[in-house]
Amino acid sequence: MADKASSRGGWHKAGPAAILAQRGVRVAIGLGSNRCHGRHGRPQTVLRAAAAALANNGVAELRLSKIRETAPLGPSQRRFANAVVIGRWQGNAEELLALLKGIERAFGRRTARRWGPRVLDLDLLAFTDAVIARRGLTVPHPGLPQRAFVLQPFADLWPCWRHPALNLSVRALLARLGKSRAIDRPDPCP
Repeated sequence: MADKASSRGGWHKAGPAAILAQRGVRVAIGLGSNRCHGRHGRPQTVLRAAAAALANNGVAELRLSKIRETAPLGPSQRRFANAVVIGRWQGNAEELLALLKGIERAFGRRTARRWGPRVLDLDLLAFTDAVIARRGLTVPHPGLPQRAFVLQPFADLWPCWRHPALNLSVRALLARLGKSRAIDRPDPCP
């Protein structure tokens, strides 16, 4: 057990739940861009700047995956830069979603057609093992199991995360798509 100062200035023992609450919950966020930004430049640089904005706004212990260039979904003609960040968040899922939408707006994101070109797209992929279905917020992200461009960078950082509704690890979801060269060994995630 770890010692922690109480609000009255004394000391008490903090249990595992208290320590977890202090560190926050583990989250996964998808990042995508296929348009240049006036300040940050190319989509790859936009993603790095967005990761820095997340870190500067409360996403702690942030790790950024390798940035991959991928084909677009839908009618867009421009290729996307995609990545995933894993970090810790001390607020609730709605607060994190509000932060993501605020960062998108700060980067110039405007409401556009579905799957159209965009400077920045931030998606809340996972909020530890929570299942959330509310108006405007669905976690895990509903498209996650079908999107190799998200699963590949997710697997780089958190391969044993299990989809709470499907009970499959990220690695297993990726293997089901048949898109991975690196996933031909047994899933090490129990």
